[in-house]
Amino acid sequence: MKKVPFYLMMMVLSLSAIPTSTYAAEKNPTTVTNNTKEIPENVKIMLSRLDEIKAMDKSSMKSSEKKALRKEVRAINAELKSTGNGVYLSVGAIIIIILLLILLL
Repeated sequence: MKKVPFYLMMMVLSLSAIPTSTYAAEKNPTTVTNNTKEIPENVKIMLSRLDEIKAMDKSSMKSSEKKALRKEVRAINAELKSTGNGVYLSVGAIIIIILLLILLL
């Protein structure tokens, strides 16, 4: 039981003893590179269609027309989400990552 305060004190001291020279170091200027990914043509078409729908005056439309537009927007959004622009983690992978972080830290 006497080791717990000692370990706690060592942990606090090790975390608070950050060398200040790292903050005072002059940073080298870096050049900004444009790594913009090429947007596929079909995605551009869908995004332009969404912009057209947003710009429409919907106050003069019938409810059936509005409903059709909502369905179209939902379909476009679903298709854009399914293009693979994202990283998906399962619950099991998240649990393993959290356990590894707890064990390593």
